[in-house]
Amino acid sequence: MRKRHIKCLVGIAAASAAGLGAVVPAGPAAAAGGHVVSPGQSIQAAVDAAQPGDTIVVRPGTYRESVLITTPGLTLRGSGERTVIVPGASGAQPDNACAKAGNGVCVLGTAQHTVDNVSIRSLNVSGFARSGVWASWTDRLDVRSVTSGSNGVWGIAQQRSTRSDIRDNTARSNGDAGIFVANSVDEEGGATDTGGTRVRGNTLTDNRIGFTARRVRDLSVRDNTFTANCSGVFVVGDEGTPQAGAMTIRSNRITDNNKFCAATERLPAIQGSGIVLTGTEATEVRSNLIRNNVGATPLSGGVVLFKSFVGAKNRDNTISGNVVLGNQPADLAGDDTGTGNRFTGNVCTTSAPAGMC
Repeated sequence: MRKRHIKCLVGIAAASAAGLGAVVPAGPAAAAGGHVVSPGQSIQAAVDAAQPGDTIVVRPGTYRESVLITTPGLTLRGSGERTVIVPGASGAQPDNACAKAGNGVCVLGTAQHTVDNVSIRSLNVSGFARSGVWASWTDRLDVRSVTSGSNGVWGIAQQRSTRSDIRDNTARSNGDAGIFVANSVDEEGGATDTGGTRVRGNTLTDNRIGFTARRVRDLSVRDNTFTANCSGVFVVGDEGTPQAGAMTIRSNRITDNNKFCAATERLPAIQGSGIVLTGTEATEVRSNLIRNNVGATPLSGGVVLFKSFVGAKNRDNTISGNVVLGNQPADLAGDDTGTGNRFTGNVCTTSAPAGMC
């Protein structure tokens, strides 16, 4: 009787499982607070169904779409290089603002309602016309372990955003900056305070510029690797008030940024630039390894202070404790006529003007 009873139970369970299988939905799987997306399914559909605080897990595979996030507190997490987001065919993906702008993954808020506490992790976002990851009007955005490559403009970029943590990512072969932090890309104005945005532990290679900070203040750039770009780090200010700067560039490895990039409407040709400060104030460049950045452009050299192209001068910046060797035409270049700039305690052999090593 016991054996017959067990066989009966097994039969009932099998029939129940078969019945359940017949009604499993084709869309992303969902559990309490979580959503799972598999190849052939839509990441955007899972994002649209999610509530604040939910996690969306994207399984390994290739997903041909742009993803727009406007819900706070979401986590979008893949499986590293095995989870790939690339542009979809025209008309075959969600027709959202992210896709229309040519971006891969977007986090978009407004001036009235920022999108807060979004996390994007362990994805490969590549081949988009504009940016791999793009954020605007966000707070406490976390972008971590993302690979963003071969995008037309930026790898990972943000504007009008505060307190971001951009960490342990790889950005390579992007048309402009691997990582880009700005006050605004479409308006003039003084530098904005990022509230302590952190750019750390990233590897930035074969871009036009590894990292660009444009018209922003109060951020930390540390423990990154910049190599094989036209320029490693570019801090851009202008005549706006407040002036760009008040940031720390520390403990980075900045070597062999000798790719040649032709002049544009905004900038001269760039090659062999380690760190360039232009129109910047109160920035600390400390304890970096800056080697073998070689070129013959106005911005070439290890650490270069250069007045901005609208005439704003660098002032009150401190360059200290760096190892700056093998850069040409000079390890340290400070022909900028601004005041209060200090070069102290650096290991270097050449400077322009002489006497700074």
